[in-house]
Amino acid sequence: MKKINWFVIAAGVAVGLAALTLTALGNPANMGFCIACFERDIAGAVGLHSAAKVQYLRREIIGLVLGAFLMAAVSKEFRAKAGSAPATRFVLGAFVMIGALAFLGCPLRMVLRLGGGDFNAVVGLIGFVAGIGIGVAFLKRGFTLKRAYPAGMVEGSVLPIVMTGLLILGLAAPSLLRASEEGPGSKHAPALIALAIAVVVGALAQKARLCMVGGIRDMMLFRDGTLLYGYAAIFATVLIGNLILGSFHPGFHSQPIAHSSQLWNFLGMVLAGWGSVLLGGCPLRQLILAGEGNGDCTVTVFGMIVGAAFAHNFALAGNPDSVDQAGAYVVGGIASTGKAAVVIGLVVLLAVSLINSRKEEVKA
Repeated sequence: MKKINWFVIAAGVAVGLAALTLTALGNPANMGFCIACFERDIAGAVGLHSAAKVQYLRREIIGLVLGAFLMAAVSKEFRAKAGSAPATRFVLGAFVMIGALAFLGCPLRMVLRLGGGDFNAVVGLIGFVAGIGIGVAFLKRGFTLKRAYPAGMVEGSVLPIVMTGLLILGLAAPSLLRASEEGPGSKHAPALIALAIAVVVGALAQKARLCMVGGIRDMMLFRDGTLLYGYAAIFATVLIGNLILGSFHPGFHSQPIAHSSQLWNFLGMVLAGWGSVLLGGCPLRQLILAGEGNGDCTVTVFGMIVGAAFAHNFALAGNPDSVDQAGAYVVGGIASTGKAAVVIGLVVLLAVSLINSRKEEVKA
């Protein structure tokens, strides 16, 4: 292996250990990190949605952005740029979030769920790879959202500034923010520890260029598995850790914050994978690139947060499996509004893919 591959693997091991640690310290099971879930919680904390069980200012998201920003600044890789179809990216970000919340997890949490024995995540992974495959097919046909252009320092620093503001708000006036008293939002690691761990993970993710979408895309296009080494290391680390801690519970049923409605696990991650290819990276990568100064990725992150708010204001998100009062197992999934949103999202992605592909390539 090349030397850089070993660094990617080391970064993956560190992320896996961080996820295990955050879970042990209070985060929900199989959710040491989840970009989709945590951005949803932040949306609730600032009042963008009213779902009482998923509201909390997740310091992990703040830490990831600030860690990437600090690493990019120290290594002189901070490059302020913007102007690559920001409105389209906002919409795509919202639909990627809707797809991820239909599945109940981002690509990173999907790997963590696999490491905890959740077989529903296997179905999600198949859908995710299928979605990336569709996106890669359009890349081969000339899809592009055009280039970004150099921008001012302030433009490139918007998300780090916003996250710093949220951090200060959480420290100085926590009563202004909403916080769940039950449900996933009430389960969290100590705030400052979560922030510190996420800063380290953000710095490592920036330097290693961790991106599951990029890894699968590069494997399909160039037979280059460099980025996939990192996610393989995350999976192996979490799997071994769960086996040691007795937290590995293989199966489809009774998995934490997961549902076994497999069609929508599959289609939700098709939507997330396809949209992420069009955006140029998974939700984690969007946060890291925004920390590096990419204003277009900042717009994408804002789109994801708004998408999370829509998902919970209009019953689009998935509901986990549960056991009713009579002791019967109840399969969760998504409501009819959520199913319609996923289908609409796939139609929107198809339209965006066709419109932004080179006409001569499409005709061919």
